[in-house]
Amino acid sequence: MNENLYELVGGQQTIKAATERFYERVMQDKGLRQFFEHADIASLQSRQVMFISMLLGGRVYTGKEIHAAHAAVRDHGLKPAQFDLFLHHFRAALEEVGVKPENAKKVIGPLQSKRKAVLER
Repeated sequence: MNENLYELVGGQQTIKAATERFYERVMQDKGLRQFFEHADIASLQSRQVMFISMLLGGRVYTGKEIHAAHAAVRDHGLKPAQFDLFLHHFRAALEEVGVKPENAKKVIGPLQSKRKAVLER
């Protein structure tokens, strides 16, 4: 199923475009931008593309373990509502780059599965 999701959304090119659009959306969102104002967005985008591609079955992820990668944002008050905003913006970004809404919805499952690892201390 995961390999099909990667191919279903258009592979790395689509995930890269959606990730770029996602970070544009995040930086305009008052509820999320605080977590990224001092971040190296280009580096984050690169790792995010790799991570999401891995979740959907397309590549190997070589970045930090997901829980450790989010320690600083948890310390700065990351809450479930902000994780929900992340999901909302990523789904919208997928659709904005041409992924059919029903396929964008399918991508949210693997992302949602990381909620506990991202949010719990």
